[in-house]
Formats: sequence, C-alpha cells, structure tokens
Amino acid sequence: MCIIYLVAICNGYRLHNAHVRLFDLFLVPFSKRVPSVFHLGRKQVSITGQPGGVFHPSLMAEVFYVGVDVGTTSVRAALVTREGHLKTAAQEPISIWEPHTDHYVQSSSEIWQKCCAVVKEVTRGVNKKQVRGIGFDATCSLVVLDQSFQPVAVNQDGNKQRNVVMWMDHRAAEQAARITSASHSVLSRVGGVMSPEMQPPKLLWLKENLRESCWNKAAHFFDLPDFLSWKATGSLTRSLCTLVCKWTYCPPEGWDGSFWTSIGLEDLTENNFSKIGNTTCSPGSPLGDGLTQEAAADLGLNPGTSVGASIIDAHAGGLGVIGADVKGFQLPCEDQPITTRMAMICGTSSCHMAISEQPLFVPGVWGPYLSAMVPDVWLNEGGQSVTGRLIEHVVKGHAAYAQLQEKVRQSDDMYSYLNSHLRLMASSCSAVDLLGSSLHVWPDFHGNRSPLADPTLKGMVVGLSLSQTLDDLALLYLATIQALALGTLHILEAMKEAGHDIKTIFLCGGLSKNSLFVQTHANATGLPVVLPEQTEAVLVGAAVLGACASQDHGTIQEVMAKMAKVGKVVEPDHSLQRFYQRKYKVFQCLVDHQREYQALMSTSETECHSG
Repeated sequence: MCIIYLVAICNGYRLHNAHVRLFDLFLVPFSKRVPSVFHLGRKQVSITGQPGGVFHPSLMAEVFYVGVDVGTTSVRAALVTREGHLKTAAQEPISIWEPHTDHYVQSSSEIWQKCCAVVKEVTRGVNKKQVRGIGFDATCSLVVLDQSFQPVAVNQDGNKQRNVVMWMDHRAAEQAARITSASHSVLSRVGGVMSPEMQPPKLLWLKENLRESCWNKAAHFFDLPDFLSWKATGSLTRSLCTLVCKWTYCPPEGWDGSFWTSIGLEDLTENNFSKIGNTTCSPGSPLGDGLTQEAAADLGLNPGTSVGASIIDAHAGGLGVIGADVKGFQLPCEDQPITTRMAMICGTSSCHMAISEQPLFVPGVWGPYLSAMVPDVWLNEGGQSVTGRLIEHVVKGHAAYAQLQEKVRQSDDMYSYLNSHLRLMASSCSAVDLLGSSLHVWPDFHGNRSPLADPTLKGMVVGLSLSQTLDDLALLYLATIQALALGTLHILEAMKEAGHDIKTIFLCGGLSKNSLFVQTHANATGLPVVLPEQTEAVLVGAAVLGACASQDHGTIQEVMAKMAKVGKVVEPDHSLQRFYQRKYKVFQCLVDHQREYQALMSTSETECHSG
C-alpha cells in the first residue's frame, strides 16, 4: 500500500528535489485522487489541488532564497524567506579605477569573488538543502571576455583584470551622439536619444580606440547581470531585462542587424549575434541545470540550486516594491492596476520605472521595453545619472565639511545630522523646505539622463554668498535634494504627458533611509511615497528571481505580491504646493538659461575661429 501511494504522489505531483523518507510518510486510505492529507513525521499537512500540482519540500522545513546585488561600489547578498523577510545580509566593497576622465572600470573577477564571499557569509550555518534558489542583479556595466572566457582589458593600460566598462563611464559620449544623429528606428525605444550609458556606444568606442588590444580579442560581450548568471550556470542565455534595456534588442523580433551595420559594428551580427547573445528569457526564468559544480563550490551552495535569469539592479528594486499589497493604507493606487505605480530606486544614481499594458513612447525616457521587468507588460525607465553621488559631492566639497565632521560623532550619520540641523534653522512654524527659497540647483553634474537626454548639460547653483558656515552647507544640501526631487517631477510630467497615470511613488534604495530626501520627493511631486517594509528592497527583488526559478511559486507577479510589503507611507505636505510650483519654474528657467549660455559661447568661439 505505501509503495503504491508513493508512486501515486510522484505521478500526480512534481517533487522539487524533495527528499522524503518512507518512514516519514504515513498515508491515508486510498482514493482516486491524490490524498488531501498526509503526515510528515508527526505533523499533519493539508494539500489541495488536482494531480499535476506542486509538492514543495518547504512543507518539511523553512526554505530560503539568496539575492545578490552588485551595485556601483559594493556587492551585497541576503538570505530571504518565502515571505520576503531578510534573515541575514552581508556586504563587500569592490574596486573602481578611473584611468582617464569619464573612464570608470572594474574587474569581473573581483566582482565574482566578492559575490562568493557574501553568499557564503549569509548562508553560513544554514542547511544548503533549504536554499531553493538564487538570483543576481547588477549595474548595467559592460564585461569583455575572450574566446576562452578570460578577461580582456578595456583601457590603454592593458590590465586584463580591468575588463568592465562601468555604467557611469561616459567615454563614448561622442559615439552616442553619432548614433543619435543617424536616427535609426531602434532609437524610438530609448526616447529618441542614444545614451553613453548604453552598450552600443561603448562597444563602438572599444572598436575605434582599442581595436588590436581589445576588440579583435573579444569573443563575448556581457552585461554584468548576464555575466553573473553565466558564471553561476554556464548558460549563455541572456536576460530580456539587460538586452532590451541597454542593447536595443526588441522581442519578439530580436536583434535588428541593420542597426549594428549602420553604426559600424556589423561584425557583431556574425554567427547569429553570438558575441552579444542569441538566446533570451524573461527575468527569473530558470537557467541551465542550476548552479554548476564549480560555481556551487565557489558560492558554498549545492550543485543544481536553481538560478533565475538576472536583472539590472534598479529593476530588482522595482520587483522588490512595486507589486506590494496596499490594502488598508488609503493610497490612491489601491484597487487600481499596477500601472498607476512608479518604482523609484535611489542610490548612486536613480531610476524611475513605470509600466503599462500598451507601449507608451516618452521623449527622453527609455522604453517602451517589453518584458524587461515584469513579463508581458511594457516598461518606461527614466533616471538621474547622479543622486546619492551628487549629494555626497556637494557635502564633501564644501568648505564647512571639516566642521561637519567634527560635529558628527563617528557612529552618527552626517545626513541625519544635517536634517536635524535644518530643522533647528527653520522656525517652529515654518517648514524646512522654505529655507530653500533663495538657493537653487540644477542637478545634472553628470549630464541629464531623463527627460532631456542631454549628456552635455552641467550642474548649476544660483544664490551663493561669501559665507562658508555649517548653515550654508546645510542649505546647499537642502537645495540639492530639492533639485533632485524637482528632477523627478520633470520625469513624471513627461511620463504623464505620454499617457502614464501615476498616482503613487514606491521608493527604495540607499536614499530611502534619508527622511528629508523622501519627504521632499512627496512634497515636490504632490504624490504619496511608499517605503518598503524591508529597507533592502533591491536584495528582496534579487531573491524574487531565485524564488521564481525554483518554481516554488507561480508567476513573478505572485511572487512580488508575496515578498514585497508596504512599510511606511509618507504623505505630501499640500500646504507647500505653491512653493514648489514657484521653485519648479525656477528649475525650468535654469536649464533654459544654461542652453542660452552654451549657444552664446559657441557663437563666440565660431567668430574667433573665423577671424
């Protein structure tokens, strides 16, 4: 009888690497259906569903998923429960080299080593059978390998270990401008402008400037997220997230060979685009046979552990927040489709992601991208090239920074101190925001990603005096945050004009911990800002990929709803609406003036040359 029933269960249900001992399985009387009740040890467990459903080993013990996030300056990992709670987390720094102005490079070997270190750390002491899946996210940096999958140098110094052109590397600005001027039809999916942060201009720069030392030796060009999933599984399948968002791939048609030929990269079309990938899948799809023996040993996990197709780091944050159940929070997006939400991921840079059921073309905003974050829906992606990095630049570059350091004890956060200092500067009956009425910043110190898509724009500050006190530093810090929030409003308005109906912002990333940054975004946009229950939502999003690959759940939407949770809602102060309307007008004037100045000076230079 026991043997008969065990066969019936195996035939009726998919056993996902389950290890069920016969003496742990006591069966109820025979029926034509799979039993509705069985016992694991002494625990009675109810099962519903028809044969062909899923039997999970999670019924025997707690299960976990590992999320790995490769950011700009560090690698992080977390062990996450099926409910989306972080059990443990770890972090390791990674190196950045700047061999020339606007050149930023990293090492894929070092990045993988740090991935292994943090995964081992978060899974220490855990039964590896309980780790059901792993997912990777990373910055959209370019990794170059040769035919033997060894690193190829991406700079004149020839250091092979420095084989990653970082996302923020703007060496290819001239190549990007040339691609834009050619006006190929693929540009309609990137807001009409090719950014130097995308891969085609970077590839063109390598061919034009490092033909012998790099281009001729290269056999594999990976986006960093795809490099990590390849290291883990040996699979060359690329994620639709990376190829669609950064490489001009367009499902279901695929690559447009005429584009690559038109920009002088026809060699990438050879062998069915083998150098840049010819097999794709949606984020979270299971890759290969899971972890290879070598990768499993490196990571300290079991061979065959499920690996989900990877995703860009900002998009992982989107997965970690945008699908949360908002019932009971009285939000305008409650009982509305997910298309009324915008995910905003704020760290070194910021990404603003909105999804739609139909493709929406937003000038200066990337997309529409099909299945780049959530399968079968369209994604538009705005962004700011520097946010956290700009705030740090402004604060640390101020003459009063040394004074700030003296005031802030080593255990304190300097931004929390500045936030408190601003509250002291404001009168008891006045909002902190109003302190920024006479100091204005245009925040594009590293060019404008969206919605102007102009990498030549520079930062601007209007309203400085000779004073260099701590108060002045705090005011400049405030004005910078207000400028970044107005930049978000600028992106929102462009999206709304194109047809998006965004009612709520879901914000995560390092800057979500800065209360002034969050409240200012709510006040400037007039929209409520939702913060996730788990502050490390990007890591949760990476773990979502592993959970999807394990097939312990259904769709990625179901996993998002289960693992993403609302933590706090920050409402806008509507009494400040007129203040921000006026400040936004100044904000718009700043860029108009900058372009006027550029035109004046270019006219002057032309006259000098003609003379």
